[in-house]
Amino acid sequence: MAKAADYIDDVKRYDAGAEEAHVQKIVNYCGIALQNRDSSLVSCSDETEKNRVRDGFAKKKLGMEAGPASQAIDSVCDTMKGDNQKSRVTFLYLLAKSAGKLGDL
Repeated sequence: MAKAADYIDDVKRYDAGAEEAHVQKIVNYCGIALQNRDSSLVSCSDETEKNRVRDGFAKKKLGMEAGPASQAIDSVCDTMKGDNQKSRVTFLYLLAKSAGKLGDL
């Protein structure tokens, strides 16, 4: 099983104050998806992928409405545009942080 320690360094590239406990909750949420290389990454150029994040994590876990969730996802995509391979854990962490929902994880 994946651990927060495997992802914390990447998350801290974007948020130096990231807490390992928050990252671990995202790792737990992702579960088995992190075992497959393709599903462990987020593709911002794929609308289906962005919709999956919106309808899954943003709506179900964070309680966000579709419009604000889509805007937040686009914002995270912009923040991570320098990464060709966007870690799903880092992406979801930044999404939760931008929504002010890290404490709700």
